[in-house]
Amino acid sequence: MRNGVKSIFLRFEEALDTPFGGDDNPLRHLGAFGLYLLWIVVGSGLYLYAVLDTGIDAVYRSIGEISSEQWYLGGILRSLHRYASDGFMLVMLLHLIREWCYGRYHGFRRYSWLTGVPLLWLAYLAGIGGYWIVWDQLAQWSATATTELLDWLPIFSEPSARNFMAPDSINDRFFTMLVFLHLGVPLLLILGLWAHVHRISHVDYLPSRRAMLATLATLLVLSLLKPALSHPPANLAKVPGAIGLDWFILFIHPLTDLSSPALIWTLLFGLTALFFALPVLPRPRPQPVAVVDAASCTGCDRCLADCPYAAISMAPHPRRPGLQLAVVDADLCAACGICAGACPSSTPFRRQEALTTGIDMPQQPIHALREQLEQALAQCSGRCTIVVFSCARGADASALAAADTVVIPLLCTGMLPPAFVEYALRGGADGVFVSTCRHGGCDFRLGDRWTSERLRGQREPHLRKTVPASRLQLYPAAARDSSALADALAEFRTRLGTVSDDRLPPYQRKAP
Repeated sequence: MRNGVKSIFLRFEEALDTPFGGDDNPLRHLGAFGLYLLWIVVGSGLYLYAVLDTGIDAVYRSIGEISSEQWYLGGILRSLHRYASDGFMLVMLLHLIREWCYGRYHGFRRYSWLTGVPLLWLAYLAGIGGYWIVWDQLAQWSATATTELLDWLPIFSEPSARNFMAPDSINDRFFTMLVFLHLGVPLLLILGLWAHVHRISHVDYLPSRRAMLATLATLLVLSLLKPALSHPPANLAKVPGAIGLDWFILFIHPLTDLSSPALIWTLLFGLTALFFALPVLPRPRPQPVAVVDAASCTGCDRCLADCPYAAISMAPHPRRPGLQLAVVDADLCAACGICAGACPSSTPFRRQEALTTGIDMPQQPIHALREQLEQALAQCSGRCTIVVFSCARGADASALAAADTVVIPLLCTGMLPPAFVEYALRGGADGVFVSTCRHGGCDFRLGDRWTSERLRGQREPHLRKTVPASRLQLYPAAARDSSALADALAEFRTRLGTVSDDRLPPYQRKAP
């Protein structure tokens, strides 16, 4: 089932790349969109609370005046608050489903997953409490339905739903409780979100500027076309009539009516327990983590800067006073190899027969990568030799291998030191083709981004400017892009046939 849902997500993600691109694709940046929507909710909510009259009798009148007499500000902000809340709930659930179907809940992702589960409860608690503050008929119906649901749990000595059976049973103390619920819980939610992401490096706290403006414009248009308005005022002496329901937040009430409180609590507690149990269920054997060679590590901290999951820290070097040494936390390491691609000692131009680097991956060490490249180039034949470095988790490039095409799959293209591009060109290749994941689609979050920035000279270690840009091609490809990848390689080969005056002089590491 998980693979089936993943396939659906992949199809939608790749389809949205066409109109939006990787930077603005909402499915590739659900976490950032969720945080953005939450800040809209918080900002609009603070204004609304500041201008509301406190008290259970005055709040309904106060928010009604804001919505009608001050529609150009208070009314729009109220609607913005409502629709951003719905959007946050939707994005949060999509984010949960996406991370689950991609299997991102164990190993180095365990902490983020476990800290994310309680946020579901906090979000819905804050959302339901928000509807109560208005204290209209919808709030009355929701409050009664919620307390009836709570009464099934053996936590109250008397049924709490009795508090909503008589008009004189609700007073300003109830409003104080609502304020605590709707202001205190979101504060806990924000604190929980900080814990959720604080072990992740280079977090996208906000989507792109274009995406933020488009989202805000959409919410404003929706607020103008269908403003959020109150139902008639709550009256505990009467049963609420027909009411419009917010299915994004209040869906649990009709589900309870269709089933029973026992079934709803069983589902809620069961799903929560399952979410907490997922990280300890059987899973694929973890890959070997990055290994630091103290003799080769210079303490430059580039691996620390580029690690996507904060798995690297710096400590005093045990052999070189005054210098630092990279230290890998095995529980946080994703085994992506991005750190090896960042290490300045990972250059193939070093003449050592056994190449050791400051940090390396045991399953695909830099030394073995250099040997593989040299042997493959020595066996190549043809008029135009191309070396293809591909991501093992992206488009399958193995079918591109031929007498004149070397294909070397990598754990992640982020582990490719830029010097390997120049080394391949000086070793006999006419061109180098690097197939990354689509932007925002890297399983390790930053592999495609760091690869692009390094090869374009925007990040250290960078590709030297002496390498001709005409002999390097970066191509983003997802798992289903094998056909497009082959077409892009053919086009690159044709283009190489038109350039002949920018070849780099050959380099031989070993004397002939």
